[in-house]
Amino acid sequence: MVNPLKVLYEDNHLLIINKPAGMLVQGDVTGDKPLVDLGKEYIKIKYQKPGEVFLGVVHRLDRPVSGVVVFARTSKALERVNALFRERETLKTYWAIVESRPPRHEDTLIHWLVKDEKKNKTTAYARENLKGQRSELSYKLIQERSGFYLLEVKPVTGRPHQIRVQLASIGCPIVGDLKYGFPRPASDASIGLHARQLEFIHPVKKEPLLVLAEVPKNDLWKPFS
Repeated sequence: MVNPLKVLYEDNHLLIINKPAGMLVQGDVTGDKPLVDLGKEYIKIKYQKPGEVFLGVVHRLDRPVSGVVVFARTSKALERVNALFRERETLKTYWAIVESRPPRHEDTLIHWLVKDEKKNKTTAYARENLKGQRSELSYKLIQERSGFYLLEVKPVTGRPHQIRVQLASIGCPIVGDLKYGFPRPASDASIGLHARQLEFIHPVKKEPLLVLAEVPKNDLWKPFS
């Protein structure tokens, strides 16, 4: 079988994929085929499954973001892994490319984020905002190449557009991210944000699981490959 997906891990309970930038995780009004549908097709063909295939969406990445996405192959696994994400019992590591040197080599950022659903855009407030959700991440500068800076980002919370808007709020919009202040798009409309690594306890086997996703093979990531 020719596998169009970059499968990072699979068993009877989970399917974990390295999502390409530009692809939806779930369907939306565009009608473009999402990653979850490709995952179902992959399982149906590989395992010769009759009828409809179950594949539960655990979490999502923004369309222009690449990296680790977890799906559940059974309702039991979905319920359990949803609980892991909800209770923050997962350790997420992202890589972000910015063009401005961050104010500190490493730091913890705390903001209150308010999302405008109509505009699909989030605003960060440095002080507590009653309409906002408290959002926290830590970052560390790990490389500098060709005038760009690679940051390792570990979000504590999982808010919509959190990493994008929090980095932009310190003067470091992610490369290609026009929505949050970067002045020009990437050639393929992606942004320099990649879900690099995910660690959690397997919801059924109860064993530690660490999944690592290679960065995209494009001009944006070439200096850091």
